[in-house]
Amino acid sequence: MPIANHYMSNVVLITGGSSGIGKAIAEYLVEKGFKVYGTSRSPEKYSSSCSFPLLAMDVGDKQSITEAVNEIIKREGSIDVVVNNAGVGITGPIEETPDEEIEKAFNTNLYGPIKVIKTVLPHMRKQRGGKIINITSIAGYMGLPYRGIYSATKAALEITTEAFRMEIRQFGIQMTNIAPGDFATNIAAGRYHSPVLEESPYKEEYGSTLAMMNEHVDKGENPRHMAEAVYRIIKNKNVRIHYKEGAFLQKFSILLKRILPDKMYERMLLNHYKLK
Repeated sequence: MPIANHYMSNVVLITGGSSGIGKAIAEYLVEKGFKVYGTSRSPEKYSSSCSFPLLAMDVGDKQSITEAVNEIIKREGSIDVVVNNAGVGITGPIEETPDEEIEKAFNTNLYGPIKVIKTVLPHMRKQRGGKIINITSIAGYMGLPYRGIYSATKAALEITTEAFRMEIRQFGIQMTNIAPGDFATNIAAGRYHSPVLEESPYKEEYGSTLAMMNEHVDKGENPRHMAEAVYRIIKNKNVRIHYKEGAFLQKFSILLKRILPDKMYERMLLNHYKLK
């Protein structure tokens, strides 16, 4: 099905397309007739299991972003939709999380998408349009215990998008966020976990919270729901600023944060994670 904008030829770039939510989005859009390009830092590991081309890209490396974008432009002549999906998970007490891991999380989850956007914008301006969809997280709407750095990276991307979309609307380019809750993917296996140290004052609370977080991901929703949500956004002529996708209670928690007093909301989170 063609995208509504007059110039578009249905070319979609999805960062982090080799597994999880990114792969689910890519496969669904291929079914719908889009020309999809995914990216991975090691595309040779995953190409045989994907129904779409995988290009090499590290969102922390500006040169690799430029090369991948130029390759798509060379093959297709345009990039109509960008889905900034590449990201890393990170857990741990902030005090005990290594500085280099904190920097790595921000480099991938915030600075990476910004680099990708800055690389595609000149091409979209020439086309006089395009759509950029940033995958954030419901965790970005609140500071979650032992996920504080992850929450911070996603919150920063949400706010950056709010400003960015106002700057680029003059060029006919639309940008939005979609914040997923817990989906059944391999993110838990791939994210950085600060080790649960025997001598750590956080040992008991962090250990139990980590087990709960992993259980939530294992019991998460089907990633295809995210793919369907992205498809609806692509089809929509006028996208909203924020979208949320996930279990009702996870989305409802955002509303509660808006209406409850701060300390009452904090107590609710403490009770949820069974923290003192």
